[in-house]
Amino acid sequence: MFGAWGNPDHDECVRMVHAALDAGLNFVDTADVYAFGESEEIVGRALRGRRDEVVLATKVNNAMNDDPNHAGNSRRWVVREVEASLRRLQTDWIDLYQIHRPDPHTDLDETLGALSDLVHQGKVRAIGSSTFPAELIVEAQWVSLERGRERFSTEQPPYSIFARGVEAHVLPTCERFGLGAIVWAPLNGGWLTGKYRRGSEPPPGSRAAREPGHFDYDDPIRERKLDLVEELVALASDVGCSLTHLAVAFVLRHPAVTAAIVGPRTLAQLEDQLGAEAVVAPDDVLDRIDVLVPPGTNLNPRDAGYVPPALAEARLRRRG
Repeated sequence: MFGAWGNPDHDECVRMVHAALDAGLNFVDTADVYAFGESEEIVGRALRGRRDEVVLATKVNNAMNDDPNHAGNSRRWVVREVEASLRRLQTDWIDLYQIHRPDPHTDLDETLGALSDLVHQGKVRAIGSSTFPAELIVEAQWVSLERGRERFSTEQPPYSIFARGVEAHVLPTCERFGLGAIVWAPLNGGWLTGKYRRGSEPPPGSRAAREPGHFDYDDPIRERKLDLVEELVALASDVGCSLTHLAVAFVLRHPAVTAAIVGPRTLAQLEDQLGAEAVVAPDDVLDRIDVLVPPGTNLNPRDAGYVPPALAEARLRRRG
């Protein structure tokens, strides 16, 4: 949420990073496409003199402009774009370089070959995937084994009380192959902070006010989420914590989850999220959440974060 896509105040963003580090956080995740490089530039500035304190991660895949060659998972683009990320981040190496989404037009071996070269050159320490379906996680592991490539050591899937689809296949696959799961959107775009309540307008400046379509505030599923928020706020009160902390505690209880990525836009939001790692969601509370949102289900299919090409393109389902 740093830069034009969230908080354009670079000084406040830097203060947020410093506050997070001072509180003990040691993993910083960004991507080249976030505000088209601006987020990486802010992170680079914030980590001056503190680079060795963090595991620094970024991602590549999404289109950086209208040029069709400036996107995807091809060797050409990965090798070129990593240099741009290194420059923006003001660092000589990236601890974790992730493929932001699958690219159906590029063979996984080509991508893993390029990433392996970056590891061997010392520009990248480890590689990972983001929002890959279970079958592609398995395929990537197979390609690495058969072709002698560096293997993905992490997967970054969407996971929250409202988006539990990855519990069915992705998280068990991560466990099976020993991949760290670094989950994104544990607060489901702000829904699981309690800021959106029935009978109240979205707070000024909130994501629902700025981008009502991004996390379905303008979708019919909104009514179901509003109902669930009321029940979850009461449940968090029974636990003795905020809904924000309960939401993070929920994802951290899954045995496959290594870390939860929070994306505060303001210093106040960061302060609301700090300390969540100390909350442990009891089994009886998890059981009550299971009743509200059954395991392995997404309230909104869009929360999966990735639509397989065979579902998105009719021509792939029809014989010519």
